[in-house]
Amino acid sequence: MLKTPEAEFICSSPNLAQAPRRPLPEIAFAGRSNVGKSSLINSLLNRQKLALTSRTPGKTRLLNYYLIGRGKYYFVDLPGYGFARVPGKTQHEWAESIEEYLRDSVRLVLVVLLLDIRHGLTPLDEQMVNALSVYHRRWMAVLTKSDQLGTADRQKAIQEHTGLLISRGARAVLPYSSLHHEGREPIWREFFSVLENKSPM
Repeated sequence: MLKTPEAEFICSSPNLAQAPRRPLPEIAFAGRSNVGKSSLINSLLNRQKLALTSRTPGKTRLLNYYLIGRGKYYFVDLPGYGFARVPGKTQHEWAESIEEYLRDSVRLVLVVLLLDIRHGLTPLDEQMVNALSVYHRRWMAVLTKSDQLGTADRQKAIQEHTGLLISRGARAVLPYSSLHHEGREPIWREFFSVLENKSPM
């Protein structure tokens, strides 16, 4: 049975220049606003309020760093994208922050792209996938909110999304329910596999 590693919040940074200086590998979480990034982080770490969640999309506006496993690596919660009520200037700043991170981070070993299992790739998610390809980043997809589909619909969605995402470069596509913690161990296995080979590509 998986033993959940220790975790602590370190800081929120508007850009890489103000990021933590410890040279540790980083696993980043990306996705649309309200897709469940903070909920996934809390669920994976078996913590209720480590990553702050909100009913208001767009709450994550900075690069949020969490130190995992007694100082072995970081989780980085990236700003959510695609929240229509945020002013265009702010959305542009968030996009620049995400792109800078993907382009310039020398410690990034894996991007976890969260997608709502009910919808799959949206146009904004397509842009993220393209950026991951352009910057040669290793990534996997997590299909969130899997508990909101019945068994037959869930299996159909998993099959359809998996074929598409693997063809686009995902190393793995895994369903997840933060409500029931279903899918924790397969995701952690992917993390540990990547962390054993800490090169950013």
